[in-house]
Amino acid sequence: MTIVRSRFAPSPTGYMHVGGVRTALFSWLLARQAGTDGTFILRIEDTDKVREVEGSIVQIENSLRWLGIEWDEGIDKGGPDAPYLQSERLTIYKEWAQKLIDSGRAYADPYTSEEVEAFRQLAKDEKRPFLYRDHRPENPPVWDGTQPLRFKSDPKPYKWTDAVMGELSTGPDAIDDFILVKGDGYPTYNFCHIVDDAIMGITHVLRSQEFIASTPKFLNLYDALEVTPPTLATLPYVMAIDGKKKLGKRDGAKDILEYGNEGYLPEAMANFLATLGWNDGTEQEIFTIDELLEKFSLDRVQKSPARFDEQRLLWLNGQHIRLLSLDDLYIRSLSFWSKNALEAGEARQKQVLELVKDRLKTLADIPTITDYFFEEPTPNWSMIEGNKQLVALGKEGILPLLQQAKVALSESDYTPEALQETLNGLLETTGQKPGILFSLIRLAVSWAPFSPALNDTLAVLGKETVINRLEVSINAL
Repeated sequence: MTIVRSRFAPSPTGYMHVGGVRTALFSWLLARQAGTDGTFILRIEDTDKVREVEGSIVQIENSLRWLGIEWDEGIDKGGPDAPYLQSERLTIYKEWAQKLIDSGRAYADPYTSEEVEAFRQLAKDEKRPFLYRDHRPENPPVWDGTQPLRFKSDPKPYKWTDAVMGELSTGPDAIDDFILVKGDGYPTYNFCHIVDDAIMGITHVLRSQEFIASTPKFLNLYDALEVTPPTLATLPYVMAIDGKKKLGKRDGAKDILEYGNEGYLPEAMANFLATLGWNDGTEQEIFTIDELLEKFSLDRVQKSPARFDEQRLLWLNGQHIRLLSLDDLYIRSLSFWSKNALEAGEARQKQVLELVKDRLKTLADIPTITDYFFEEPTPNWSMIEGNKQLVALGKEGILPLLQQAKVALSESDYTPEALQETLNGLLETTGQKPGILFSLIRLAVSWAPFSPALNDTLAVLGKETVINRLEVSINAL
């Protein structure tokens, strides 16, 4: 096995959404595929204190753990390269910064923001790109930590292999002097992630497409530090459903934990995220975690952006619900039942759950699709009015059908098989189509927008309940 040390290094600037969690998932899959030679690290890049949001670190941990992503080293676990919170590693960054100063590859930046803006305006007036290296001070002051420390770049062309994008190259104009350590003493992402990756022996760095333009300057810094770059893999953007822009909060990029509260399974979310920009070369769409661990590879990650389709996620969730055993589904569903259902007890809940399992898209559907098993529904005639075929029958057509159904169902045995025979007999005696007669009976006993197979529904409700509810509906008419 090849040694794999991958990491996920988010900034604590808010909740986790699909783009960030997909990066974590892919990095975790790579590490887990390597077995005992794989290590997945969670590192928090909290050097931008202005943008930091309180509680974000806990939210990051909870999001990953909900998805089933557990880390081997990092926040709250420690490890040989602790601490894993960058704000606690400032001494380390200063030591590495001093190495660059000593080798002549970093200098204290003496300019004010007004002076830098003047340089930018001059470049604009002269219709040329602004390059900070054109304005390096001839005699920079000794860096005392109060000024920004800037990297002294060595512009040159680069060619590199991206594990997703393939062979890439750039000219020297893409490389400029950039800030290593800010005036507040905190290092920039461009500096500290390279230092940390080198110290922690990271072998694979996966990140989003917006960083690809920065790769040449990263490579220049690797050279200056005499560090061999890890395998770089650029993941395609996750786009809004229209495919025209990168997915944002307004387009559905919500807190990943909200999906759990809305009744989505973590396995379905992992399946969905993995197939946002990746496939195994087949028509397979449903992947378990074990299958992802077996089949995932960076060379099957597509270069083009992936579209975020929440309807597909909903469909995948329904498929994964069906893969669960009844006992497992019951445990996961406990927080979604109504009060009456909980009072009915586990045996009754499982009986109903087994019946409706194939109709569930999310666990949050459970109250809507099951409440009529546990409490008396209120007739809702708008449901009749919403059915064109039933409306066409009119009250004078509906009433006799319900009366005939009541008689037949009062004489039936209440096994699914016997009830189906009774229902088939009603079709013959009434001359109605299943879509009309069965819809009418289903509404009269449940007043729910949808339900499982009618014979199974009636069997679970039981004869007394079915006949009483038919009488209520008849009386209401």
